[in-house]
Amino acid sequence: MSENGSLNDGSIRLMLAYLCISTEKEASLERKVEILDRFDLSTAEIAKVCKSQVQSIRNARHSLTKHGQKSKRTK
Repeated sequence: MSENGSLNDGSIRLMLAYLCISTEKEASLERKVEILDRFDLSTAEIAKVCKSQVQSIRNARHSLTKHGQKSKRTK
């Protein structure tokens, strides 16, 4: 695969990740990280999408592992 193709794939993944987060404007950082982890993004990429620092993303992941992932309850 060409270098341009892999660059394009990475850009598309970041764009899709950003679109998923844009619908979750009021969501906590932990929730955003939980969603973005499904895309297999690196910590730096998640920080870029969430407009946060890398350490904040690490803290959110730690919080998720310590307190467990929160699931939405259905009515």
